[in-house]
Amino acid sequence: MLRLVMDSGGDVPREWMETYDIHIIPINVHMGDKVFLEDVNLSVDDFYRWVEETGEIPKSSQPSPEQFKEIYREIAEPGDVILSIHLTSKLSGTYESAVIAARDLEDEPCEIIPFDSLSGTAIQGYMCCEARVMDRQGASLEEILDRLADIRNHCEVVFALDSLDFAQKSGRVNRIESLLASLLRVKPIIHLEEGMLEIGEKVRTRVASLEFIIAEMARRIGDIPVHAAVMHAHDLATALDFGETVKERLNVKRFFVEEVSTGIAANLGPGTIGIVAYPIGEGVF
Repeated sequence: MLRLVMDSGGDVPREWMETYDIHIIPINVHMGDKVFLEDVNLSVDDFYRWVEETGEIPKSSQPSPEQFKEIYREIAEPGDVILSIHLTSKLSGTYESAVIAARDLEDEPCEIIPFDSLSGTAIQGYMCCEARVMDRQGASLEEILDRLADIRNHCEVVFALDSLDFAQKSGRVNRIESLLASLLRVKPIIHLEEGMLEIGEKVRTRVASLEFIIAEMARRIGDIPVHAAVMHAHDLATALDFGETVKERLNVKRFFVEEVSTGIAANLGPGTIGIVAYPIGEGVF
């Protein structure tokens, strides 16, 4: 049987996790001198409450190889294949932890295949869903991996940040660029390019930044049918409204709105709104 594992840096509606039988390994979130497991003993509300009360920005860290081995042993039976899909290795050590765990478990009676999404958030979620649908249709493991590689090569991810405070302090973007953006009080646009977060354009207002990212996504993908999602950090009302615009202006087949994980929010900051999209395949998903 194919078992699917995704770290909590990936996003997908909760009901889809059940429908497509996706197991989640939580990212570690460091708040003060305590370490929490995302969505296990730390909720999104807890996260933002702590930020508001302390004025500090939590740090996130990848699950350890031991944490991976624990979940792999928990879900697998002899003869199973575990496909473990993770945050871009260019920004997180999560994929490397999965690789180490898989190597340590080589003698176990199951096969473990770590997969580097070179992305994150909803792209990881969609990868898991497509893998499950293909598996249920009788696709081979090679065919599934080929499809995941195709998604990885053709996905588009664009975010509009409300500020660069979180990104600068996390070290996930260029510090000089982020300082300049902060001084100018602009709304920076972040692109995911080859697995890395890159600062793109700097837009003057919140409204203009949202218009920019939908126009940019439309420019990149044109009229082709896509699966898409709008991701947000602590701004559901804006995300829902923006989602309607996305569905009007893109040729969307499957779509959802979801809050980014606390691990991602710790790096991009509240108020972030993003779009992810990729071309649909030939299957039924």
